[in-house]
This record gives sequence, C-alpha cells and structure tokens, in this order.
Amino acid sequence: MLYEIINEGGTREWDWFMVNFIHEYEQTKPLQHPVGLTGHGGESNDSMLSSPAEWFSPGASEWRDLLSSPRVADGRKVSILDTDHLWGEGGDYLWVWKSFLRGHNPIYMDRIAALTGDARGDIPGAESVRKAMGLTRQIAEQTDMAVMVPRPELASTGYCLTHEGREYVIFLPGTRKVEVNLSVTRKPLTIRWIHPVEGTVKQGKTVQGGARRELESPFNGDAVLWMRTI
Repeated sequence: MLYEIINEGGTREWDWFMVNFIHEYEQTKPLQHPVGLTGHGGESNDSMLSSPAEWFSPGASEWRDLLSSPRVADGRKVSILDTDHLWGEGGDYLWVWKSFLRGHNPIYMDRIAALTGDARGDIPGAESVRKAMGLTRQIAEQTDMAVMVPRPELASTGYCLTHEGREYVIFLPGTRKVEVNLSVTRKPLTIRWIHPVEGTVKQGKTVQGGARRELESPFNGDAVLWMRTI
C-alpha cells in the first residue's frame, strides 16, 4: 500500500505536514507504509524531492526532459513517472523503456476503451505502451532491483540499468549497435536480446568482460539487451 498526498496541488506546508503526520501515526503500528507526494503544480519537483516523503511523482512543467530522455533518478526518492503529470495523455513504448532504465517507475494513465466504453477509443499507441510496461515488470521481477542502479555512461546509447559487473539491462532506441563498458568484470556474460514491445527473445553468444565491447542486435530497429555474468 502507498499513501499519496494531494494530486497536482496543495502547498509545501500542507504536504509535508501530512507526510510527517502519517509517519508519526504509523510508528505506533506494526507496519509502516511509503508516503508519497504528487503535488506538482502546487509544490515544485525539487521541493518534493527534498521532502520527508519516501516517493514522489514529478511534473514535466519544470523538468521537460522527462518527456523524451528522462534524467537519471538520483536515489533520494523513489520516482514514479506518471504520464498524467507529464502529458495528461501521452507517452510511448520508447518512453517506458527510457524511464525504467534511468531508474524511474513509469505508470500510464490509460483510457482502456475496451473496458470503459470510452467513445474516443484507446490513446494512440496505447497497446504498445501496455506491452512495454509488462516487459519491464517481468525484468524487474527477475532482477534484484535493490542493487540495480542507472549508469547511462556505461552504454553508448545512454540507457543502462545495472548491478555493475554482474548484470546489465540496456536499451537501444533507433540503433542496432551499442558499446558497453564491461571493464569491471573478467567473467563472461550471457546475452539475451528482447524486442521492446512484442517481447520476442533471441539468445546471443556469450561476451567476455574486461573491456569495452560492441554488440549488435538481431532485431531491425529498437531492442533491449540483457546480460548476466556466468
């Protein structure tokens, strides 16, 4: 369970008071739960980031890079990137993978017209977004996310989530080749290439660590590279 304080409004004083109130109350209980702020529009992103909350959801009105090439989450707060706070309705599968590999948790405001009966139909591209989010979740569930950190400098594409020396998840948007810095490990690594929407998996040959290595995707277009040491 997550607590959410306000939504696109409020003030710093109110937001922080409520976060502290819940923290103090839950100290008397056997379980405590993360408290988060989504007050963009009332409170600045930097203010939410420095708050006593455990998580926050920033808005693109201040951080425009969140729309196309999200900045690296610095670990001070769990970052939940909500398309509602960025576009209202928007985002695509590229944004999902970029956000995930920069250390954010992307979530999608979806019409789901087949269930809601929305006469406008789905948001264009919605199905590819849903599939991409499902694939990022599968990777997250098979990975120790507590030790994975975004390290864009390790991959020439700039999108790399890694437990350096042991595991690397890398996104290749619009290119088939990527150079990866594997200098910290001498061990060989297994390679899996994943289609970022359909989830098709193709096994690659193992690659030896200890240097920078250039790898080429078997897919035409975008791809996800998943490597683990043997």
